Amino acid sequence: MLIYIGADHRGYAIKEYLKVFLKEGGYTVSDVGDLQLDENDDYTDFASKVAERVSVDYDRSKGILVCGSGAGMTITANKYPNVRAGVALTPDQAYDLRNDDDVNILGIGANYTSPEQAKKIVVTWLQTPFAREARFRRRLEKLSQIEMKINRPEFGGTPYEHNSND
Repeated sequence: MLIYIGADHRGYAIKEYLKVFLKEGGYTVSDVGDLQLDENDDYTDFASKVAERVSVDYDRSKGILVCGSGAGMTITANKYPNVRAGVALTPDQAYDLRNDDDVNILGIGANYTSPEQAKKIVVTWLQTPFAREARFRRRLEKLSQIEMKINRPEFGGTPYEHNSND
């Protein structure tokens, strides 16, 4: 399995730690950046790179994103088709992300997670299969229908428009 990994400056140290750990564990890892510590980088750039790749190759790849809270990167990743990104702060939460929701991009909040805890989260997430229970499959199908409706207006939806006057 190919794992795409990306982080902004706040997640850079944990990304580097996880990258070494994953490679030593026999995983193929593609680091999409940031490739150096840059206090002025933007999480959206790296989340987009990971999500683009997983979106296209969702059957054979997964992604890991690390930023301060994990939220900004997972929000960005979830804009892409075939991506289900979620943040895990504990191994138990990582288990639920995979088991229940078949999450294919893991978000980690570096501000709240030590490198060792991040490793435990990643191991749990990678080793947990999707349960494939009827209720979980039904919910994922509903998510796919929502995605199709919103992203493909010709199927009955309209693109979301944000009113900046709110």
